Amino acid sequence: MVSVSVSQRITSDDQLARLLQIGIVLEEVVEARAHHHYQSLDAELDAEIEALLAGAAEESAEHRERLESLIEGLGVDSVPFDEIESLVDARYGRTQPDDFDGVLYDQLCNEETAYKFYDDLIGAIEASDAEFSVDRETLLETLETIREEEAEGVSEVTEVMERR
Repeated sequence: MVSVSVSQRITSDDQLARLLQIGIVLEEVVEARAHHHYQSLDAELDAEIEALLAGAAEESAEHRERLESLIEGLGVDSVPFDEIESLVDARYGRTQPDDFDGVLYDQLCNEETAYKFYDDLIGAIEASDAEFSVDRETLLETLETIREEEAEGVSEVTEVMERR
């Protein structure tokens, strides 16, 4: 199994690619959990929560596409996703969708986890003096945009929670 952590110094395209793949799997987890909650809601769906979950799933799909584009620019061999999923599960997947007291708490946890991952990844890239095959400015702009969208997701979930 490949061992890569955001807390490690990023020194190569291969390391960066693994971390971006972890981001893709995290986005898949967010999307899958949003879908799980959507399916588990009662017949009379709360329109606000339904919209929140649909938006989270759509945003996660967009984030995956952006991350995949960055990985393509690196031109490295991909690690099989089952290995990356194992890394994500070991580090970030210690809970299940039903472990939280409600859909909103789980969604908040997912958004916060993704935000923290991207924040740590940006910090690790900024601390690195490695040359990557992708433009550093483009890489950071993409990740900063994703991080900001995750922060907005945290705010949206928090606002919905406060109204309840």
